[in-house]
Amino acid sequence: MSNPIQTGLLAYGMSGRVFHAPFLHASPHFALRAVVERSRQMAANTYPDISSYNTVAGLLADDALELVVVNTPNDMHFALARQALRAGKHVLIEKPVATTVAELEELLALAGQQQRHLLAYQNRRWDSDFQLVRQVVESGRLGRLTEVHFRFDRYKLALNPKQFKEDPAAAGSGLSFDLGPHVLDQALSLFGRPLRHHFSRASHRPGSRVDDYFHAHLHYPAGLHVFVAGSLLTAAPGPAYVLHGTLGSFQKNRADVQESQLIAGLSPTAASYGHEPAGAEGVLTLATEPGQFSTERLAAPAGNYIGLFEAVYQTIRHGQPFPVRAEELSWQLEILAM
Repeated sequence: MSNPIQTGLLAYGMSGRVFHAPFLHASPHFALRAVVERSRQMAANTYPDISSYNTVAGLLADDALELVVVNTPNDMHFALARQALRAGKHVLIEKPVATTVAELEELLALAGQQQRHLLAYQNRRWDSDFQLVRQVVESGRLGRLTEVHFRFDRYKLALNPKQFKEDPAAAGSGLSFDLGPHVLDQALSLFGRPLRHHFSRASHRPGSRVDDYFHAHLHYPAGLHVFVAGSLLTAAPGPAYVLHGTLGSFQKNRADVQESQLIAGLSPTAASYGHEPAGAEGVLTLATEPGQFSTERLAAPAGNYIGLFEAVYQTIRHGQPFPVRAEELSWQLEILAM
């Protein structure tokens, strides 16, 4: 018997329209029931059965709602997640889940008291390119890893028109809290908690008051060094993933197409959804004989954000462990909050 999770969105900007609503609508495991729209009511144009509320309190008062997606600006994540948990709802919260370890611990404790789930929307684990990186790492074909680089670069010289992203007084502003949680989560999900780390930020855009560059150096056992970085002033990005090991190297450009496809209106159930274009393969180079190397091009699996929502469903309905673990979120914030 179908028992879809009755779900509400706390915002219907780009995040709600692109990264959440299409999946909640397409999956039989969810019913997209409600949304908060403070000014223009637009969600019903695409989802006629949805209820639109002017306030968060109004949506949370809907007793039929089981799950609330906190997809608001970063500085509101903690307060709204706490409000939703207190209202007895499960919470799926966008990155960053909080801006300090103390905030995260408070939310986790409250979720436990309320017997509800606090789940992190770390969708980039389901990117096509990162899924291929994971496959290569787990295959062992590179031998013992020695050096790893993950980057998330863009070129945006102009300041963001969304003022909260450029306000240093707003918790979670700056690139380190915007793109940093993506690449840090990927690294931590593969390699675990580092023995120690160093994190640095910089600001380069004219008039910027927040960081638009970040770099983390994560130290691991057996001499593994992992470098995670992001910039808003990279006009010609190189490979997003570079891995070196005792048996070879692997490089992969950032080529996941899900965001662009969703913006263009493609349904996540379409046959072409998530498939990288030809020529975007990763390159695996292995040492064969002294001074000799073989090169292999590896195609990535299809990107699959629906996998995240499937995990949400399995956790809420069947008690399965959620793949983004609480301790990984804590490690992430230990690094970002430096």
